[in-house]
Amino acid sequence: MLDFSPLRVVVLGDVMLDRFLYGDAGRLSPEAPVPVVRRRRTDSMPGGAANVGRNLLALDGQAAVIGLIGEDAEGQELTALVGRCAHLVGSARRTSSKLRVIAAQQQVVRVDDENTAPATEEERAALLRTLGMVLPGAGALVLSDYGKGVLTPGVAADAIAMARQAGVPCLVDPKGRDYSHYAGADALTPNARELAEATGMPVASDAECEAAARRLLAQVRVGAILVTRSERGMMLVPRDAPAQSVPAQAQEVFDVSGAGDTAIATLALAVASGRPLGAAMRLSNAAAGVVVSKLGTATCSAAELELALRRQEGSAGGLINWAQARALTQEWQRRGLRVGFANGCFDLLHAGHVRMLQAARTHCDRLVVALNDDASVSRLKGPTRPLNTLEDRAVVIGALSAVDAVIGFAEDTPLEAILALRPDRLFKGQDYTIDQVVGAPEVAGWGGETVLLELLPGRSTTALVQKAKS
Repeated sequence: MLDFSPLRVVVLGDVMLDRFLYGDAGRLSPEAPVPVVRRRRTDSMPGGAANVGRNLLALDGQAAVIGLIGEDAEGQELTALVGRCAHLVGSARRTSSKLRVIAAQQQVVRVDDENTAPATEEERAALLRTLGMVLPGAGALVLSDYGKGVLTPGVAADAIAMARQAGVPCLVDPKGRDYSHYAGADALTPNARELAEATGMPVASDAECEAAARRLLAQVRVGAILVTRSERGMMLVPRDAPAQSVPAQAQEVFDVSGAGDTAIATLALAVASGRPLGAAMRLSNAAAGVVVSKLGTATCSAAELELALRRQEGSAGGLINWAQARALTQEWQRRGLRVGFANGCFDLLHAGHVRMLQAARTHCDRLVVALNDDASVSRLKGPTRPLNTLEDRAVVIGALSAVDAVIGFAEDTPLEAILALRPDRLFKGQDYTIDQVVGAPEVAGWGGETVLLELLPGRSTTALVQKAKS
């Protein structure tokens, strides 16, 4: 189980306020060929380097975020959003902000309000002074460069020198074409387009990408280049070792906003935990795959990363514990997704099981299946059951596309699991009535619904066992 809670990562860079206006677009404006968006709601969240900090917290790590903000309402709002990990330096500049207008789950326009002038000498001194106060004891330093003036060549070089002196690994999300001021960092994490711009070389194929990264390593004294390649995954090119690659993990790319922030936050926590860069890249890749399937500047929780790693390792059906399942359920529900819950022994999977779970998935956005553990199955079905262990049953059930997570329970009924997860939909077969379904009153009590699903006639695990014996 991942545990990043003891780890603290310092983030220095360009912080900004991300605003999202969500609405409906049903017609074009009579004034211009543009959609008219009727606003439904507006959300605000930390962006840029502040979003790296937000991702660190979502992964249960600790963060200290350093950047420049203006003495304006946006600066106050951003400070409040960053919360306890804010170490933001006041400035005469305006606070950088971005407004994205989204209609029908598509971004219509983005409006930027920012000052990209380089930090003044006074601001530079304040930033480095703040870094000196929070760097001791950190597990890693992230330089998050969005080209908004904070990470001037002098600030970047001094910050890297301070990290090296303190023995703290330094990872850089770079910007621009001249990476020389990042010399001394442990790794740079450009995306493919940025790598092409910095080297003037093609990066379409694996060989081209590695060659461009090797060129960059020859130009800049850093330990490694980790290239984020969108649908091609990631490639790690160490200075003195062979390149490593991992394929992209997202099943559906919905919105890439903030994916780079998630990637470097996960990478930093993994490095802070003592993992080598190759293993850290795999964690980072899995986390990035989670956030690009969400709308807006999203984060990846530790529970979501655990589940993504299982899929990446080919063990999507592996059991997760109740705490992980609860964290996943809460994350899904925060995103407005309906979470369903089904339970059973599922000792010998047959077409009736598959059809029922597929039908359940049409009534919810995410489906958790709770399996009776082996002792519970024996109590319910007799001493010769189960035929398959809990772990094997979980792998088989979890491999179904309709199922998003699998847990086990030791009790004779799933009530405790239902109370722990608080799903929005509870599923059972039509051989039950609502008043017979364990957990139905409780689910109704928090506004959920119990759904009775049609069964496929003539399908029974017990019948299959008897047939096999005969």
